[in-house]
Amino acid sequence: MHELAITQNILRIANEHAARADAQRVTDLYLVIGQLSSIVDDSVQFYWDIISKGTLCEGATLHFERIPARLRCQQCGTEYGLEQELTTCPSCQSARAQVIQGEEFRLESIEVEGEGNRSKD
Repeated sequence: MHELAITQNILRIANEHAARADAQRVTDLYLVIGQLSSIVDDSVQFYWDIISKGTLCEGATLHFERIPARLRCQQCGTEYGLEQELTTCPSCQSARAQVIQGEEFRLESIEVEGEGNRSKD
């Protein structure tokens, strides 16, 4: 259920940026999600469809990009992908690894329609 709070934050950020740009509406949001994050795309989409109603973001398309997990062996330094849970180092079979990619979660970009001409402050 943490997807609701995450989705609320995405909506807040998107609405703030759209308002600053004098946009008429937000059309697309691009989300980057690591393989190891516990975020479920369908849950974010479900909450988005509900909570974005009546905002500048209503009807905006969410685009999900999944980033694969990458690990670095702390024994020999080999970098490798995580094919399954509890994968050991393919070089030395050590189970001691550091995650170097795959825990990401970020709003990469927002596309809006009808940007106004604002003067710089």
